[in-house]
Amino acid sequence: MIHVTINGAPRTLTGPPEGRLIDALRLELGLTGTKEGCGEGECGSCTVLLDGAPVNACLVASGQVAGRALVTIEGIAEAPATVIGAALARCFIEHGGAQCGICTPGMVIAAHALLSRQPDPTEAEIREAIAGNLCRCTGYQRIVNSILAAAALLRVGGANSAEGER
Repeated sequence: MIHVTINGAPRTLTGPPEGRLIDALRLELGLTGTKEGCGEGECGSCTVLLDGAPVNACLVASGQVAGRALVTIEGIAEAPATVIGAALARCFIEHGGAQCGICTPGMVIAAHALLSRQPDPTEAEIREAIAGNLCRCTGYQRIVNSILAAAALLRVGGANSAEGER
């Protein structure tokens, strides 16, 4: 049994420690917001935060998360991620950052990690932060614009601006 904190709550994974984290999340826990695009760590659709750092859940063995903190796309809507998550959700919708939806969870997780450590990122910093996430629909500019807008929204009004108008 693998004890881990997922989205702020203690959880126990009962699958094999050598099994893929993405399988434990989706099949064992029903957290299907984390997508599997390639299963080889190339697309970033399965990005989650492990101790605050973005990782590909398809490349992480379940045993590697024992005793650690994990945040999935479902957890972005929960405290303490709520303010940044609300700003990203709003801005991805308003600026067309979400198209087909396959890359969106991974992009939002990568953007959340960036905005958590750098509240005023440059376009180059955003592009670097999302470099491990592939998108076939947007051409990336809409995603970059969404993240820039979320950063601006957070700087100007924080939770009131991001959550109050949903």
